[in-house]
Amino acid sequence: MSSQGIILADLDGDRTWRLADYVKRGGYEALKKIIAQKMSADEIIGEVKKSGLRGRGGAGFPTGLKWSFMPRAFPGAKYLACNSDEGEPGTFKDRDILRYNPHTVIEGMIIAGYAMGCERGYNYIHGEIFEIYERFEEALAEAREAGLLGRNILGSDFSFDLFAHHGYGAYICGEETALLESIEGKKGQPRFKPPFPASFGLYGKPTTINNTETFASIPYIIREGGDAFLALGKPNNGGTKLFSVSGHVNKPGNYEVPLGTPFPALLEMAGGMRGGRKLKAVIPGGSSAPVLPGSVMMDCTMDYDSISKAGSMLGSGAVIVMDESTCMVKALERLSYFYFEESCGQCTPCREGTGWLYRVVHRIENGLGRPDDLDLLNSVTANIMGRTICALGDAASMPVQSFVKHFGDEFAFHIEHKKCLVPPQVQYEGSKIYVA
Repeated sequence: MSSQGIILADLDGDRTWRLADYVKRGGYEALKKIIAQKMSADEIIGEVKKSGLRGRGGAGFPTGLKWSFMPRAFPGAKYLACNSDEGEPGTFKDRDILRYNPHTVIEGMIIAGYAMGCERGYNYIHGEIFEIYERFEEALAEAREAGLLGRNILGSDFSFDLFAHHGYGAYICGEETALLESIEGKKGQPRFKPPFPASFGLYGKPTTINNTETFASIPYIIREGGDAFLALGKPNNGGTKLFSVSGHVNKPGNYEVPLGTPFPALLEMAGGMRGGRKLKAVIPGGSSAPVLPGSVMMDCTMDYDSISKAGSMLGSGAVIVMDESTCMVKALERLSYFYFEESCGQCTPCREGTGWLYRVVHRIENGLGRPDDLDLLNSVTANIMGRTICALGDAASMPVQSFVKHFGDEFAFHIEHKKCLVPPQVQYEGSKIYVA
């Protein structure tokens, strides 16, 4: 875990997550500021827009713009939801935020509730990190006891309450409308859009959904100002970002760096390549992002625009590093199996198509590939993308397309020679853990 930045700054593992520790770091100063100054919703949303904060869950949509979609004059209840259902392979940043700095998420959600006139919020937490769910519940209890949640917060006429909701480990519930269905006690399947959550969300009421890291950035923006947050990054890519670096590096973990940081600098922070081997490929934004060759990635900076220009996505910020010992066919086989298993089955193109993708890649990996299999893979992905209710079909297809595009020679070698281009012994050596 990095100690730089604004979210992970001045943390000391499991010892500094309590309310008293957070207050020492300037916690709840932003909330006190907006209540003392009686800031208007327009002022708060204006600062968020000015900050250049983009959604940290993967889509990168401008947060201030999303908040402005919430109807102001709606007469009934309005809700807020935090997406902590972190199920994307390679992504493990949100759980660290909730583990080491839960109050920054709570404060961010209270401020968001104030700005959008919401009376209640929910934090949907991934089911496989139950101990973090329990910690967040403890943090909520601390905030309620201190008068920071509930009726008449800090003696004002503003009331807002926040609850944790335990998910059950289904990847599909990370999709925002499936998350809402799950909170309502239904099967976690995506809804048709429109209507969008801003008009018809939780329990049929207007709802705004943001990622854990997005809410965690809000207190700094309000406390220091939108311009200060923007200055930490670059235009259209304001602030710092947590990157979950995994794979063939010496020091995998979460690193918080300013957006626009060169990839080689991030790789160096993560201890460089394991065993001193050559960089082969990088998935820069979680398993659903297209893979990039190492040579292309070394010229990129870690921000939405640079990664997009290179042909991939910043996504959730999960950086999966692969060295020359990696068999790209075997890597794709594992990813394809994940999406095949996690498809909810609601849409036929995704339900059937992810099965096709996995089975075709599986047979290539096991020496049963056919000469037309690469064309078949491209055909199946083309028939999945854009034909599903949610983006899981696209998420399953983009890795396949990019792996075949950039590393087609390995797939062709598999099909022709019935074995890996990378010898098994080399793969085995690459799987060993070296301590730098």
